[in-house]
Amino acid sequence: MKSFFPVVTVVAAVLLIWIIAVVPMNMHLTADQAQRDGLVVSPDTPIARQDFSGLGLAVRNSHLIPLTYVNIRPRLPSPHQIAIELYDTVIDKKITSKRSLVYHGWVTLAPTLLGFAIGTLLGIMLAVGIVFSRVMDRSVMPWAIVSQTIPILALAPMIIVVMGAAGIQGILPKAVIAAYLSFFPVVVGMVKGLRSPEGMQLDLLRTYHSSNSQGFWKLRLPASTPYLFASLKIGISASLIGTIVAELPTGAKAGFGARMLVGDQYGQPILSWAALFAAAITAAALVGIIGMIERGTLRQMGMKPA
Repeated sequence: MKSFFPVVTVVAAVLLIWIIAVVPMNMHLTADQAQRDGLVVSPDTPIARQDFSGLGLAVRNSHLIPLTYVNIRPRLPSPHQIAIELYDTVIDKKITSKRSLVYHGWVTLAPTLLGFAIGTLLGIMLAVGIVFSRVMDRSVMPWAIVSQTIPILALAPMIIVVMGAAGIQGILPKAVIAAYLSFFPVVVGMVKGLRSPEGMQLDLLRTYHSSNSQGFWKLRLPASTPYLFASLKIGISASLIGTIVAELPTGAKAGFGARMLVGDQYGQPILSWAALFAAAITAAALVGIIGMIERGTLRQMGMKPA
C-alpha cells in the first residue's frame, strides 16, 4: 500500500497535465472547424446556435473549450478518446479482426518474446565469459557498449534489408532487432551480479579448494539472480520497443507499429495513440509477469524480494 499512493499520485498528475494540455493543443483546429461551419461569433453578434459535429452545442468563442476534447483529428487526443478507442479495438472487436489491437498485439508479441529469449541467452553467455576471461573483459565489453551507441532507427532498416536479401523474412528479422536491444541490459546486470560476492566469500571457497565451476554454481550464480531479474525487466521492455521500431521501416501490415503508421498516414492520431497505449500496457504486463517470477524464485532461494 505504501507504494500504491505514490503511483496513483504520479498518474493523477500526468492525467491532469494531459487534460489541461488538450485545450491549447487543439484550440486552433477547433476554432478553424467552427469558423468553417459558421459557428464562431464575435462579441457584437448574437450567439449562433447550430450543431457542431452533431453535438448540438451552443457555440460562442468561449464555448470552444469543450469541443477541443472531442475533435475528430486532434493534435493531442483527450484521455476519454483514447479509452473509447481502446475499448472498441480490444473488447468490441473479434481478436481475429485486423482492426483488433489484440490481433496486432500478438503480431508484435511473437518476435518480442523470441528476441528477448535470444538476447537473454546471448547476454548471459557473454557475461559469464567476461567475468571468467580477462581477454573477453577487455575486448567484448567495450564493443558491447559501443554497439548501443548506434541509433536503432538507422540500424533496423539495414538489418531487415540484409536479412531480406538473404531470404530471411517473417518474425526473425524483427526478433534480431529485439535481441539487439535486450542483450545489453542482461550483459551489464549479469556482470555486476556475478562480481557481487564479497572477497571473504571467494576466499572461503578457495579455502575449501572449490573449482571455478563450483564457485559459479554455488556462489556467483545465486548472488546474481536479483541483478538478472532487474535486467530482464529492462530487457523485455527494450525488446518490445525494438520490435515496434522494426515494424516501422518495413511498412508492416500488422502489429502495433503498423497501427501507428496507419494513424499517421491517414490523419487518425487517435489510432496511433491507442496503439501506443496498448504497447505500453503490454510492456507493463510483461514486466509484471517477470516481477511475479522474480518474487517466487527469490522466495524459493531464501531471499527477500525487493
